[in-house]
Amino acid sequence: MAKDKAKAMSSPKLWVPGDLNGFFGLCTNSITNTLVAVALMQFVIGFPAEILFGRIVPGLVLSLAVGNIYFAYMAYKLAKKEGRDDVTAVPYGISVPHYFLVTFAIMLPLKIAGESFELIWSVGVAWCFVHAIVATIGAFVGPTMQKLTPRAAMLGTLAGVAITYIAMGAAFNAWNAAWLSMVSFGIIFVGWLANVQFPGKIPAGLVAVIIGVIVGWLSGYMKLEGLQTAVSNVAVAIPLPQIQVLLAGLPRVTPYLVTAIPLAIYLFLESLNNVESALAGGDTYDTREAMLAAAGGTAVASLFGSPFPTLIYIGHPGWKSVGSRIGYSWLTGVTMFLLGVLGLLGILSAVIPLVAILPILVYIGMLITSQAFNASPRRHAPAVAIAIIPWIADYVTTKVNNALGAAGTNAGTLGAGTLASNGVEYSGMVVLGAGSILVGMILAAIVAYVIDRNWKGAIGYTLFGAACAWVGFIHSAKLRFIPDGPFNINDPSFNATWGPVVGYLAMAVLFVIMMNYTKNDPLPKLED
Repeated sequence: MAKDKAKAMSSPKLWVPGDLNGFFGLCTNSITNTLVAVALMQFVIGFPAEILFGRIVPGLVLSLAVGNIYFAYMAYKLAKKEGRDDVTAVPYGISVPHYFLVTFAIMLPLKIAGESFELIWSVGVAWCFVHAIVATIGAFVGPTMQKLTPRAAMLGTLAGVAITYIAMGAAFNAWNAAWLSMVSFGIIFVGWLANVQFPGKIPAGLVAVIIGVIVGWLSGYMKLEGLQTAVSNVAVAIPLPQIQVLLAGLPRVTPYLVTAIPLAIYLFLESLNNVESALAGGDTYDTREAMLAAAGGTAVASLFGSPFPTLIYIGHPGWKSVGSRIGYSWLTGVTMFLLGVLGLLGILSAVIPLVAILPILVYIGMLITSQAFNASPRRHAPAVAIAIIPWIADYVTTKVNNALGAAGTNAGTLGAGTLASNGVEYSGMVVLGAGSILVGMILAAIVAYVIDRNWKGAIGYTLFGAACAWVGFIHSAKLRFIPDGPFNINDPSFNATWGPVVGYLAMAVLFVIMMNYTKNDPLPKLED
């Protein structure tokens, strides 16, 4: 009998009954994220169906299939190696913050500037490719960066994008049809906040979508014409390499490195955190292999025409607790691939009201923001709070620019003085919000280290902030380059944002003084 048991464990099962729970959860999540990402491309950018459903979507679902199947393979290897039948694959999918940012921070400004859809698409794909490169590097340097950054700084800047671009944007749109969206809100609150189990153990997200579809169609909110158009446009779309599109976008992506590099750093650190979460749950995956696999998924996306980076999702302990193992991962990948290649995502987007899905994004924003406070030391709550502020500045700046553009003008035409006299501190918003993910992390790290009187850590991050501002990674709309000739502060090719540079350096001097001034003080008592 022992021999039979060892033989059974040496060949792990590719599907167990508990995988159905994980499949409904992860696949529903993937469908939801994909539909929202596709809706942004369709309704905000206005991509024609030939580009969106014929080329972008096939590349997107290929990246999801490749990643989920590979992580199922990693789980299979681990189960076979350790002779266990309780190994759970890590969840994987497209990054929620990134599909909002590539839409509103990269593609929308190009659309407003009158660029062609081909160019807009190519820049988005190149932006995604940069993420793949940085995430690959991160597989080797990520653990060191994580050790040098307080948790409040990492989670705080993530909370910033969660509360603005994810939650606020989704909530504003949801309340355009509050009578419909609030039904979904109620279901999400009951299922995911009160932990009420729905009949048949149907996931709350799926219940919200089903009820939203029923109410949307019975009320007349959804129109048959849209579904008819989607059905008529159904066509098989095979993923094909889009190398020319990528190469066309690379020369134009340089101004967007200010967002791509910091966001890619977040991408691999988030994957790193979630691999560690799996380790805490009892599944010891090779960290470097897992992070390289996530980076590889992003590379596949960009090479096949998708502008959406991918990462390892949070949630491994949850899927493990409901009995999911290997099957939920590979089946999610296969399902997403078939939906995209067979052209069924267009039909889903015409059947499911977007406002029924948006409450899920609001919930995600709520969860990430609350987690930033709850999972960080209580004393670091001010650090989490300050990390959110640059994101608010960035979000409001985007809204102001969009409003001015709709009125046929812009901030340059009106002038910062005119805006300031009307209560809109535009100049400060632009400086504070530029490179918001890195600004939030730097400011939060400084605050956390100051709270702990870790003056060396605070000095290190102020100098890091000064260096980033010097070259334009933060507090600037574009990167700055050091000229080849003798240094000249008036040289237009070298135009660092001097206010923040001087400010960070002044803070560094202050902290050096404090390090000496407080050297004889007793160290503060730090709670866990």
